[in-house]
Amino acid sequence: MAIDLTFPDEFALLTINRPDALNALSFSLIEDIGHALDAVARSSARALVVTGAGEKAFCAGADIKELTDRTLIEQRRGAELGQAVFSKLDRLPMASIALVNGYAFGGGCEIALACTFRLATPNARFGLPEIKLGLIPGYGGTQRLPRLIGEARALEMILTGRPVPAAEALQVGLVNRIVEPPPQDAAFAFAREFTCHGMLGLQFAREAVKRAASTTLEEGLRAEADLSTLAYRTADAAEGMQAFIEKRKPEFRDQ
Repeated sequence: MAIDLTFPDEFALLTINRPDALNALSFSLIEDIGHALDAVARSSARALVVTGAGEKAFCAGADIKELTDRTLIEQRRGAELGQAVFSKLDRLPMASIALVNGYAFGGGCEIALACTFRLATPNARFGLPEIKLGLIPGYGGTQRLPRLIGEARALEMILTGRPVPAAEALQVGLVNRIVEPPPQDAAFAFAREFTCHGMLGLQFAREAVKRAASTTLEEGLRAEADLSTLAYRTADAAEGMQAFIEKRKPEFRDQ
């Protein structure tokens, strides 16, 4: 199995471990990622970090040899498999961080897009080069990228297939931060900036923000009111407000 799943400290760490193939995605590997995400969802981890083994690639995309001579039904099922697994990542109960070390092309870029946050090493490069093969992204890239960086920039990346270096990715909002070695330590430090808060509040906040991309402003405001009311009813909210009044650090219990 080319997926390593460990639980250091309060985190889950999912590593795509196929460095000899630049961590390329076979269909069986995508299925393994799905099983690993199920295990993460059942765990007590407060955040997930996703990365690739080695220094050359986070994930260089699909295993092209598997894409040739497929029937239309096989191709459709393959796209649906990738979309379903990456949607699991998007919908995890805890926030996720793509730690992009090196190439994140095609499906690798789409994994990163499905994460809550993206951190990049200085040598990271992002791209959706499917157009160069006469194809288009099929694992969510055409949908998540414009929501993240806007339609015009997304179309430029998708229609040209041009790889985007880390500095440019930061500038356009594709990544949150560029991190220096050791990048794994930097990812955990970044995660601790939000995992110190109550998990229920974090989940409600993420859900409210997600509604902004999929509904009208009026409907989103109603969802925000509902979710903020649910947050107010939690024990963590009571503790947070009391701690503020008492000028002390709150002790959240995820309740």
